[in-house]
Amino acid sequence: MLDLSAPLLSSGDYAAELIQRQTRRLGKLQAEVLADRDPEGLHQLRVSLRRLRTALGQFGAALEMPDAVSDRRIAKVARRTGLTRDLDVMRDRLTSTWLPALPGPEQQALNPVLKQLARDRQAAFEGLAATLREGPYLKLLARLHKWQQAPRFTAIGQRPLRGWLLEWQGQAIGSLFLQTGWFVTDPHDQALHELRKTIKGVRYSLEYLEPFASEALAGWLAELRRAQDCLGDLHDLQVLSEALSDHLDRDLTKAVPALCQAIELQKAERWGQWLSKVEALLSDGSRRALHTSLLDAA
Repeated sequence: MLDLSAPLLSSGDYAAELIQRQTRRLGKLQAEVLADRDPEGLHQLRVSLRRLRTALGQFGAALEMPDAVSDRRIAKVARRTGLTRDLDVMRDRLTSTWLPALPGPEQQALNPVLKQLARDRQAAFEGLAATLREGPYLKLLARLHKWQQAPRFTAIGQRPLRGWLLEWQGQAIGSLFLQTGWFVTDPHDQALHELRKTIKGVRYSLEYLEPFASEALAGWLAELRRAQDCLGDLHDLQVLSEALSDHLDRDLTKAVPALCQAIELQKAERWGQWLSKVEALLSDGSRRALHTSLLDAA
């Protein structure tokens, strides 16, 4: 375990610790995911893949990694987990949140949809399971383990982390507030989905730097998490509406009017919450407070 208070802790050593943490988690979670008894295991695998990608990308300038360890390889597995996880969320939301409150005819109308979603999920999981057992993914994990036995760092990676905090923090924030998604007026705009992914990446990156930051950063991380969750709900509701339209092959207002109304009501609620968050997060004072919290730790 690294001593994070050590003044000469290098950027490379810290990055290697983050990579090792996520690699171990991936190894532990693989059997749990393949057993397919609890969807939480899949969720945690997906999170670990994202955090691994974040660490490798965020500290890429500090690391000398083998060619077999690439963002493309990790992204391939992440896409497989994403499809299966999205279907899990969709089915759970339908059966746990919406279905019990619907009138009988609408519940019956949704039975074929639920059966099709179950078939889709089984097919998606079979693809994921095959990916987790395939040579490329196993080779990726093996190369990560081998690199960790004798990690190699660049010149920047060999320098003390605290002396380079401003650079790592600046890279973490990037162009977050310049994303077009902050300014869209249509809740169905694809830019919102892209912004959600950006916010998530920024949050993961800043969380990695949180041990060296001022206490004020914790509040900002919480705000980013709430913004991400709000956009996530909007996206999930949109995906659910599209899936229902495809499977029912009818206008939702006629096929399942009560469900359609409930979904639209929740969309409007989340959209209103999002607009309030945008106003608060984009204010001059808020953005200045975030940058100040980073500077205070440098």
